[in-house]
Amino acid sequence: MTQLRQDIRTVSVVARIDRPWVGSDDPEVLNRLEIVTSQGRKIPFAQLGSVDTRFEEPLIKRYNRQRVLMVQADIQGAQPNDVSNALWAALASVRDSLPPGYALQMAGTIEESGKGEASIAKLQPLMVAAMLVFIMLQMRSFSGTFMVMATAPLGLIGAVLALLLFNQPFGFVALLGLTGLAGILMRNTLILTQQVADNFEAGMAAFEGVVEAAVQRARPVILTALAAVFAFIPLTFDTFWGRWRLF
Repeated sequence: MTQLRQDIRTVSVVARIDRPWVGSDDPEVLNRLEIVTSQGRKIPFAQLGSVDTRFEEPLIKRYNRQRVLMVQADIQGAQPNDVSNALWAALASVRDSLPPGYALQMAGTIEESGKGEASIAKLQPLMVAAMLVFIMLQMRSFSGTFMVMATAPLGLIGAVLALLLFNQPFGFVALLGLTGLAGILMRNTLILTQQVADNFEAGMAAFEGVVEAAVQRARPVILTALAAVFAFIPLTFDTFWGRWRLF
C-alpha cells in the first residue's frame, strides 16, 4: 500500500484480508467488498485498486541472508560425512545445470568441521611456536626438544585404532582430541626426560637412570592420563558430536 521509514530502512506496508470468499472459489469477491471511510461512507473496493491473484510462499527461510531450501536426513548404517560426499559427487551434474542465482551447499557436520578446523589452523603456527619456546626453555637442548616433539605423532597409533574400531570418521572432534593427545604425550615425555637428566646428574648409569626415571614418573603420568580420559567421558553424551544436513 505504501512505505514507511524506520531508522535507516524503508519498510513496506502490506494490507491483508482473511479470505472474504470463504465458501466460494472466486477471489473476485474482493471487488464487491465495501470499505467504510472515516466519514461513514461506503466505497466499493474496486474503486481503490485492482485485484491481482497470485500464490506465494507463506514462510521464506533464509540462510546468510539468502533464500534457502533445507534438506535434512538421519543416517543409519553409514557415516554422515561419507554419505554427504557421495551425494555431493552424485549431484555434480545438477550443480552444473543450475541457473544463475541458484546453488547447492553442504552444511551440518561438514560445515561446522570446516569452521572449527579453520579456527584451529589460524592459531596453530603461533601455538606451535610458543610450545617450542617453552619446551626449549625446559630442556635447554636441541636434542631434548626434538625428542619431546618426536613423541607427538605417536598418538596416531591409538587414535586410528579407536576410530576404526568404533567406525567413526576423522572429523573436527577427532582432530581436537588428537591435538590434545599430542600435548599429553609431549608433557609425559617432558616429565620423563627431565627425570632422566636429573638421574644422570646424580651419577647414575645410563640404563639404571632411565629405568629409575620410568619407575619414579609412572604414577603421576598414569594418574594425569586417567584424569584426562575421565574428563572427556561426559562429552560423549553431548550433542556436540554432530548432526548432518544438506543445503
